[in-house]
Amino acid sequence: MLAGTRPEVASFYHLGGGLPRLCRGTACFVARHRDPDRWAAALAQDPPLYCLGHCDLAPAALEDDGQPRIEVSAPRAVLLERADVGATTLERYGGYTALEQAKRIPRETLVESIEASGLRGRGGAAFPTGRKWRAIVAQPDPTRFVVVNADEGDPGAYSDRILLERDPHATIEGLAIAAHAIGARRAFLYLRREYPRAERVLHAALAEARPLLGRELGLEIELVVGAGSYVCGEETSLLESIEGKRPMVRARPPYPTERGLHGKPTLVQNVETLANVPWIVRHGAAAYAALGHSNSRGTKLVSLNSLFRRPGLYEVELGTPVRRIVEELGGGLADGRLAGVLIGGPLAGILPPALLDTPFAFEELRAVGASVGHGGIVAFDQRTSVVDLLLHAFEFGAFESCGKCTPCRLGSRRVVEMLSVPSRHRQAEVAEVVSALRLTSLCGLGSGLAELADSVSRYYPEELARCLA
Repeated sequence: MLAGTRPEVASFYHLGGGLPRLCRGTACFVARHRDPDRWAAALAQDPPLYCLGHCDLAPAALEDDGQPRIEVSAPRAVLLERADVGATTLERYGGYTALEQAKRIPRETLVESIEASGLRGRGGAAFPTGRKWRAIVAQPDPTRFVVVNADEGDPGAYSDRILLERDPHATIEGLAIAAHAIGARRAFLYLRREYPRAERVLHAALAEARPLLGRELGLEIELVVGAGSYVCGEETSLLESIEGKRPMVRARPPYPTERGLHGKPTLVQNVETLANVPWIVRHGAAAYAALGHSNSRGTKLVSLNSLFRRPGLYEVELGTPVRRIVEELGGGLADGRLAGVLIGGPLAGILPPALLDTPFAFEELRAVGASVGHGGIVAFDQRTSVVDLLLHAFEFGAFESCGKCTPCRLGSRRVVEMLSVPSRHRQAEVAEVVSALRLTSLCGLGSGLAELADSVSRYYPEELARCLA
């Protein structure tokens, strides 16, 4: 469980006293009309809970345990080849054959293969994975760590939950291969508290894996379960949490690859990134690089929310037009008129219907003010105004801010005040605060809020102007 029980540490987290039932995350917010009573109860719940990972069933509750639709819509299945049927045991997974293959490859060649594949981080930053591995290998300190970030709880995304619940050994094997490549002998898997079923599955999977990985690699893996904090999805905050400190975001540089956990070189990768690694080792870098578009190679998991006709988890080739994901895979909205899609979580840009032909790829989405992010695609209809959606996101940001940097700590709350009280609406002041968030926030929480506000200003100016007149 989470290290650090001192009051000054425990007070940072909001789920230390238990896991609330009802979700009020973004997917639930835009689906509140589907069950007004449940939504009202979620609003009254203290503390609030911002994502249970059941966005396909939103508005969701802890007891909702249905499996989402799981479908491969890419030329080759990289990530979902076992998740549909489930492979929670090492036997059903098929053993760690990729690890055995990786051990026969020189470590330098293994790092080169990950570089050549074009794999980029799937947690939001999209940093080249091989470059991160190489940065750690170059460090003179022989003590190194691997940390699996399973706490990236972007409301609207549930890919990590499904991978961990239904195919946990893919991530564990990817972790082991990464540890072998960089020479790490200790690893941590940091899981968000909101995924209790994934916790149970991981305990069993790690019990199977530890003897083998200890014998073959001398590798120790510890499961750490968080206590409720969105900001712990930021890699430096996560490291502070594992160290038992109050998890405030660190200023960078230095980056974790240089000075990470306990001041040692640390590789931090999210669940989906590592789940790609065994496939790359088995099939080769060229096979992986053959998938995708431009500088976005491979496939990506996308999570469609409950307003779609066919909500679920889909594996798509990067570069697939967003329109195909929304209209063909998701089947469009079950009812209502599409007003926009929020891609990559509540801290990213909105894509209006006119831009649905944009390729689902890193640079292409960034060019229109959106983001691949964690792959959540939250569609909303005319029943949700973009100003209400903006207010919801800033309330979320104000609640989850670690408080270390002034722009995020005070700026997010100030925008909530201005959007909540009509007499105090001032468009110029909102723009000024948003600019400060964009330019001076320590981490992606503040800058992500600014991205969302910028996209609303760019694509929905009339609606915003009516509110801030």
